[in-house]
Amino acid sequence: MTGADIVVQVLADEGVGVVFGYSGGAILPVYDAVFRFNHEHPNADGSEPLPLIVPANEQGAGFMAQGYARASGKVGVALVTSGPGATNTVTPVRDAMADSIPIVVICGQVPTAAIGTDAFQEAPISNIMASCAKHVFLVTDAAQLEATLRTAFEIARTGRPGPVVIDIPKDVQNAPLVFAGEGQLAIPGYRARLRAIEGAELDEAACARFVDALAQAKRPLLYVGGGVVAAEATAALRAFAQALGIPVTTTLMGLGAADTTEALSLHMLGMHGTAFANYAVEDCDFVIAVGARFDDRVAGVPSQFAAGARFIAHLDVDPAEIHKVKRVDWHHLGDLSRALDALRRHAAARGFDPSGDGTWSDWHAHLADLKNTYAMAYDRANPRIQPYAVIEAINRLTRGEVIVSTGVGQHQMWAAQYFDFTQPRRWLTSGSMGTMGFGLPAAIGAQFARRDLLVVDIDGDASIRMNLGELETVTTYGLPVKVVVLNNCGDGMVRQWQKLFFKGRFSATDKSLHKKDFIKAAQADGFEYAVRLDRPEDVDRVVAEFIAFPGPAFLEVMIDPDAGVYPMVGPGMTYGQMITGDHIPSRAPAPAKEAGPSEMF
Repeated sequence: MTGADIVVQVLADEGVGVVFGYSGGAILPVYDAVFRFNHEHPNADGSEPLPLIVPANEQGAGFMAQGYARASGKVGVALVTSGPGATNTVTPVRDAMADSIPIVVICGQVPTAAIGTDAFQEAPISNIMASCAKHVFLVTDAAQLEATLRTAFEIARTGRPGPVVIDIPKDVQNAPLVFAGEGQLAIPGYRARLRAIEGAELDEAACARFVDALAQAKRPLLYVGGGVVAAEATAALRAFAQALGIPVTTTLMGLGAADTTEALSLHMLGMHGTAFANYAVEDCDFVIAVGARFDDRVAGVPSQFAAGARFIAHLDVDPAEIHKVKRVDWHHLGDLSRALDALRRHAAARGFDPSGDGTWSDWHAHLADLKNTYAMAYDRANPRIQPYAVIEAINRLTRGEVIVSTGVGQHQMWAAQYFDFTQPRRWLTSGSMGTMGFGLPAAIGAQFARRDLLVVDIDGDASIRMNLGELETVTTYGLPVKVVVLNNCGDGMVRQWQKLFFKGRFSATDKSLHKKDFIKAAQADGFEYAVRLDRPEDVDRVVAEFIAFPGPAFLEVMIDPDAGVYPMVGPGMTYGQMITGDHIPSRAPAPAKEAGPSEMF
């Protein structure tokens, strides 16, 4: 087989169901191999076994691969050419690394002999990607191609998941090789570390220390991050929380790990978390961090985060996260499901049943009061369309059984705050990188992963502009993706910061004079349903029509440009200084302080 044929066969062996990519000279042998493979091995229904989805831009391909991975838990694959094709995937690769998403990006490269000569469409991808990816391979020995490909998938999906980049020169793609059907590279250091983490078990002494400390607690709280979703540990987490009666709050990336409709769910904490979750963190005396990393959006002032907690426990899979931001009293590195199950069993064996004996009933009552007093709220009498009302309307119709993808900005936070999340892998957003333009291509990837679920992209007028060309990708492949643009004629989140911290100097964030007609753009790209919603009284009716439409649908909503994201914990502020806006009560209202440019985000 040629090297290109081996690439495609390994993709099939790894169970890849779809590939996202854009062609070019340096990757043409692999594209030809995909064409031939699909022609020679059709499915029983005549469909292609390895469909190749062509985006408008390679960045879109990377985010589609991410959307596929986030929604399915499988490794997403992007296939791009050399030079600009590969450099266009830098942002999705870094985004995947920041959020621990398993993707493999296969890049074409100029022939081996031409590397370093500034050949046409050459870029030093192994150097460029080295600081962005979990691992990068440059295949210069054709005999190692098959093992390299299999190893790339292994690295992407194991341990703390992440993106792996494989740079394959064109002569390696054309090389005549023998396909072995097995084999991986020798990476003893990585596998040794992996075995140590995966094989780690909580012994009786460690379990006893944890439960002893928990028995002294009066106000315990589970602080859950995206690591629980990545580890497929949702069931173990929910069983642990339910058995012990411990309330749960999640990070932005952890949404869906706990059912947000449950009584003991506090929804999201952090910079734009619910006020009641943030106040619960202030009031708790025992923090159990699971698959979370105390990042700056949650623990902006680390010394003041959960300052009243007398004991902090941390469960994770990455040793780099332990004590990185905040020192903890107890930690465990290993499989999250096994660890949570072990702790739950140990507590049960000791007869420790705080949920049943009412030990924490006062804490539960306190949290119920927090949720009632500091509930999410907004101006329901405002004559302009409120974005919160639009999301509430979509949520009522979908009842948490929908995949929600977002861009980045105010709309992202509103979606996180006002949607219910009953299952994991239903919430797709760019968390750590905060990449505008993520929402639409990620929704496309998610729809390929879950044909059985409704996929809705909640986007902003500024964010969707970044990858607006992918509207055509939706209609080209007949995907029933629903796209909502909450249009406030500007960079809403930046405007909010300028309003609060820069005395209302809206530098370069007002787009009210721009000429983009999103409805015409959607229609030009083939959307049969493309509607502009600009009257509050029409919200429920139009949203219902939009969701019920059987194919691709586009809805532009002209929202109140002054609508803000609240609560908000500003730069250098603690949860006690949280800004809750005009409609959510606050324990201690704090005046906004002027921030310097370095504190912008």
